[in-house]
Amino acid sequence: MSLLLPKSPTPFSASSIVTWLQRNLFSTWYNCLLTIASLWMIYLGGRGLFLWMFSQAQWTVLQANLRLFFVGRFPIDQIWRVWCIVLLLCAVASLTVGVIQRSRILLISVGALTAIGLGIVPLGGGQGPEMIWVTAMGGVSLLNLLLGPWLKTHLPQRLIVRGLPCIWFLTVFVVLWLLTGGLGLSTIGTNVWQGLLLTVLTAVVSIALSFPIGVLLALGRRSPLPVIRTLSVLYIEVIRGLPLIGVLFVAGVMLPLILPSQVQLDAVLRAVCGLTLFSAAYLAENVRGGLQSIPQGQIEAAKALGLNPVLVLGLVVLPQALRSVIPAIVGQFIGLFKNTSLLSIIGLVELTGISRSILSQPRFIGRHGEVYLFIGLLYWLFCYLMSLGSRRLERQLSVK
Repeated sequence: MSLLLPKSPTPFSASSIVTWLQRNLFSTWYNCLLTIASLWMIYLGGRGLFLWMFSQAQWTVLQANLRLFFVGRFPIDQIWRVWCIVLLLCAVASLTVGVIQRSRILLISVGALTAIGLGIVPLGGGQGPEMIWVTAMGGVSLLNLLLGPWLKTHLPQRLIVRGLPCIWFLTVFVVLWLLTGGLGLSTIGTNVWQGLLLTVLTAVVSIALSFPIGVLLALGRRSPLPVIRTLSVLYIEVIRGLPLIGVLFVAGVMLPLILPSQVQLDAVLRAVCGLTLFSAAYLAENVRGGLQSIPQGQIEAAKALGLNPVLVLGLVVLPQALRSVIPAIVGQFIGLFKNTSLLSIIGLVELTGISRSILSQPRFIGRHGEVYLFIGLLYWLFCYLMSLGSRRLERQLSVK
């Protein structure tokens, strides 16, 4: 009886490339025409973009205003706070990823990003301190990715499950303390939170708040109590029938007129309220779709085992419902991140607003291509990272 050995992978050769091209791009005559036409359009567009980038574009607009893009008018002598926040987030995120799942690709990616950052810092006018901060972020991230599996092996599972949420919870308060000041730090008003800092902050806070509100609205819409169900349906349908810019105007302009004069809400807080309330209505419908996909037999079986309604919901229904709608939820979060660009219309100088401020400088009038290409790349980078995290989460939870 012969032993069955694993089949070795097919070696990479020119013949395999030709076979792949014939099978995927030139299998029929119309596929050949579509391939040739697509390659021609890519060539025309890429050639024009390539020539513009290296012969006509003036990238000094980015080099001279790189700090404005990222932190706006944040005090220069307090920039170390932003670096501390980024370093802290890199440390906590890399430790979490290392504990959950470490891969060689992540280690290589972090090393490559660190090298790219060290190469970009001098181009943006950075000096020794910035190089040290970038090196520290890359070093801490690599160390935590390597340390995570060891902690997972040597620490009790219960300690890890409870410890990571506590670390993230404390991180939120540390970040807010560094941004606003107090307790030994000078106070910084929200009026200087601008650029990418404001975009990321409002998006993250709105995402964190809209998720539980959306889940509660979805449960309320399926509630057997008529009052709760009616109020949930009314809220969802009214908010979904309004444009986001209208909700932002109500939150930014009308809300101070409605509230008592003693109550003064910050402009950033009002914007976060508008984004949260708008996103929660759409998120509720996504979660409701997941709830409807759970077979009624599972709920009846859980009740037959003696579980009360709260345990049935928390242990049986919600985990499966949320897992089945991960793509839709992440898609809503990506849309929320991009919708922060509308905050500039109500007076907040986020990434799009700071770009318009830069373009109004006499020295950089007409440099729209360079500026909007750069902020478009930033938006794409953050959205792609969320999409990548969604796909990894789906694979981790075995979502097909």
